[in-house]
Amino acid sequence: MTHRIIRLPRLSRIALAVCALSAQLAHAQDNAKQLEEVVVTASAEEEAKRSLGVSILTAEDIEKQPPAADLSEVLRREPGVNLTGSASSGMRGNRRQIDLRGMGPDNTLVLIDGRPARSRNASRQGWTGERDTDGDTGWVPPEAIEKVEILRGPSAARYGSGAMGGVVNIITKRPTDKLAGSVTLYGNFQQDGDEGDTYRTTFNLAGPLGERLGFRLYGGYAKTEPDALGINAGYSHVQNGIPAAAGKTGNRNQYINGLLTLDIDSSQKLEMDLGYSRKSDLYSGDTQNMNGYETGGSAIFDSVADLHGKETTVVYRSSAGLTHRGNWDWGSSRVGLSYAETRNSRGTEGLFGGPEGAFLSESGAQGQPGRYRADLKEARLDGEVNLPLKWFGVSQLLTVGGEIAHESLDDPGSTRVLIHPSTGASLDPDSLAGRTGRNDMSYTSYAVFVESNIAVSDDLILTPSLRLNEHEKFGFNASPGISASYALNPAWTIKGGVARAYKTPNLYQANPNYLLYSQGIGCRTDAAPCFLQGNEDLDSETSVNKEIGIAYDAGGRLSASATYFHNDYKDKIVAGVTPIGQVASGPRNPYVLQWENTPEAVVSGVEGNLLIALSDALDWNTNLTYMIESEDKTYGQPLSVIPKYTVNTTLDWQATDKLSVSAQVTWYGKQEPATFDIRRGEEISDSGGKLGAYSLVGLNAGYKFDKTFSLRVGVSNLFDKKIHRSGLNSGTSNVLVRGAGARTYNEHGRAFFASLTASF
Repeated sequence: MTHRIIRLPRLSRIALAVCALSAQLAHAQDNAKQLEEVVVTASAEEEAKRSLGVSILTAEDIEKQPPAADLSEVLRREPGVNLTGSASSGMRGNRRQIDLRGMGPDNTLVLIDGRPARSRNASRQGWTGERDTDGDTGWVPPEAIEKVEILRGPSAARYGSGAMGGVVNIITKRPTDKLAGSVTLYGNFQQDGDEGDTYRTTFNLAGPLGERLGFRLYGGYAKTEPDALGINAGYSHVQNGIPAAAGKTGNRNQYINGLLTLDIDSSQKLEMDLGYSRKSDLYSGDTQNMNGYETGGSAIFDSVADLHGKETTVVYRSSAGLTHRGNWDWGSSRVGLSYAETRNSRGTEGLFGGPEGAFLSESGAQGQPGRYRADLKEARLDGEVNLPLKWFGVSQLLTVGGEIAHESLDDPGSTRVLIHPSTGASLDPDSLAGRTGRNDMSYTSYAVFVESNIAVSDDLILTPSLRLNEHEKFGFNASPGISASYALNPAWTIKGGVARAYKTPNLYQANPNYLLYSQGIGCRTDAAPCFLQGNEDLDSETSVNKEIGIAYDAGGRLSASATYFHNDYKDKIVAGVTPIGQVASGPRNPYVLQWENTPEAVVSGVEGNLLIALSDALDWNTNLTYMIESEDKTYGQPLSVIPKYTVNTTLDWQATDKLSVSAQVTWYGKQEPATFDIRRGEEISDSGGKLGAYSLVGLNAGYKFDKTFSLRVGVSNLFDKKIHRSGLNSGTSNVLVRGAGARTYNEHGRAFFASLTASF
């Protein structure tokens, strides 16, 4: 007798899961109504935020150490957090973003009030993975933040695609019972005149509008000057009077965001929020391949000297959301609908060879528009219910939820016909499979998840979870996980977890109409030219994240923790190096490469934290991150160029009710660059080698004059330790801008800041 195995379509798996979960939910609600007494435990989400891989920064923490330009400057002081470029080659080296546990910036999911902020996905991804963006941690002014939650490792897997490294959840300030407001003036002044200063003005206003209606409104303006064109002179090759290595890009930011809350009744609340932000780059001279110095004498590019300080890129982000929250007899619920649109308007860039990433002049554009706009749209419907239950004498809080998301990208500037900027000749192939000339791509995905926080005993809490995701293009992904917390005694607790996480290909990597071209120098094919084409048959990246550790907290003056983490990373998406064919295009018949999945990579390390209350007024907090391994297994190269270790230590002294003083020291261990140029298939013989260990010291003090005025002043990088960017580690054959090793970014020197707040 034979048996037929009937294979259901992938979407049917989600449908069956929804039905099963619905049945379980109905049964659970019936049980909940019958219970006379239920011991309520924390939700699985709340329990996840108690894991060892979690840090929480409060508004007070941020006020004591305000960032000059971007929240990432503060977050980098937390365990497991680094700042890195999105490419280990050093391209766009000063575009450093949050990198959690060495998994790379693209594997850090940024949330604003629990909703994904993915505006960086509207920035084109270059051949070696670089993006001309600072990421998504700068959309909210620091003064409008209530707290920031940083979730690393298994605890972040519940948030779906893009959270393999972890999650940064920026939570804004909420409405207040009484009318209250504040205005803050902030300035950061670099001692070195070549380094850009920052100015910021923000306001917050919140309060009731009636018996059941409340509001919160924040806004502001901020500007950071770009570094001087000559900031890295003496450290990088100079041509036409301009160093090849540019400094930090400046920016001009504007924010406005409003929130209304309506208490429908004692059990229900409705929230509506609207936001608009404008961020622009003030050009510092940076280009992808660091060929900006050539623009001083080339008619096909806009002159770097002419562009310096100009708005080469302007990004607009609009968002809207509606959320219903309920607290019922049987549990709680949340349903949310949100929409976000990002418009990235930037000068027309070269899409081939050395000019890739450089801004073309009117002549170099060869009749194409001098500016293009990428339009990224995201719509999301999600919700969950939390049910306190007691089955077989065991208390638990069951969470069941789901999500529908739609994302689209329209970028005519990155999918345009390739034209040689000097000759005007078309570089497009006569025909290329999948290349239809369409500018846009869009996908819909569906997810359901279930997790439960189970109090197995007074000492043991288990939190199993399962997220099922069906992507319209990239298929089915299951993300199971489990974490545990066991109290050895009232002071010592062992915690650990394991979870599978994933990230779908981005809308550039997967688009066959996104085409890059090299005339041969950037190819392995015997100096013959090659195309790099988007690949719609990519698999999602996946990782199995594991952590285990121990925590001590006796409720006294001492608490500490230590955590070991290990991530097995598979199917990382990179630019392929093996041709899949050749096409007719001019006299040389270029080879065709595609974005592809690489087999394996591994990330592991140790995090630790020690908090000592030296007195009622003096706290000493220290954390450590030590990276054991972070490399791909195919070539043995680093996934990110990050310090071998990072130690942050802070002393906080509340001298009086009005005066507080804080001192910080950060030690960064050596940073090892790549030693092999994967794109060209050759050893990097001219690498500048590792960047040695260094430290940064800061001091600041705050004084509250009265209920209205408060002032904080400070100095960062007290001993004026500087790092100058000297070039690229890999990614180009031009030896004049190679040899940088890990010196691919600038660390600014001594700076002084002042922040004055008026409140009512």
